[in-house]
Amino acid sequence: MNRRGRDSPGTAAPAEERSCSWTNPWVFLVSVLAIKTAFVTVCLVVFLHGSYGQHKTLLQNTTEWHCVPNVSAGRKESWTCCPKGWKSFQKSCYYLSDDKMPWADSAQNCTGMGSHLVVINTKAEQEFLFNLAKGVFTNAYETKYYIGLTSYKNGQWQWVDQSPYEKAATFWKPGEPNLLFAEKCAAIHVKGNTDSSTYSNWNNILCFTSCYRICELAVKFV
Repeated sequence: MNRRGRDSPGTAAPAEERSCSWTNPWVFLVSVLAIKTAFVTVCLVVFLHGSYGQHKTLLQNTTEWHCVPNVSAGRKESWTCCPKGWKSFQKSCYYLSDDKMPWADSAQNCTGMGSHLVVINTKAEQEFLFNLAKGVFTNAYETKYYIGLTSYKNGQWQWVDQSPYEKAATFWKPGEPNLLFAEKCAAIHVKGNTDSSTYSNWNNILCFTSCYRICELAVKFV
């Protein structure tokens, strides 16, 4: 037999050792580099989070925010912020649209902006919104703004954020709501400068009626 084609065990080992001796340092260096890269990345994330964490909520949807000094006692945050073009009152920001939609589209539009159709909880809030709506279209005969109140799902009036519906905290016009079998969505109803200042101006209307809308979101404290 020809023995030249065979490698003896004694001659193969040095070649393998030489191969390992060249490979192991590179594996070690790559591992060290990967560990250092991961460490630097973690440090940067921690640093950026600590420096800008209080502002991260203001960067959603690339919205431009407007901030004013916060005068509330007992708060560590020094600024109260709303999206630019929104109006602030107490702990909420409000957006009055300049276009009209049916109720369902209005609700979806507010949701798309990270808010919801306005939920009115107090007389002070109702008065603020009445004056705000009244001042926008002063020359219009009448203006309707959808709010987040509807009864089309189960026949009972319900707020979009599941807040309890309490008759004592509602602001219906005299004689409203009526025609409940058909008019299942609520709106603030303002008749320009001719409207009285009773603030009881809610009206229930057909949900497919195109109206303006009021969106609401919580203010941001930074």
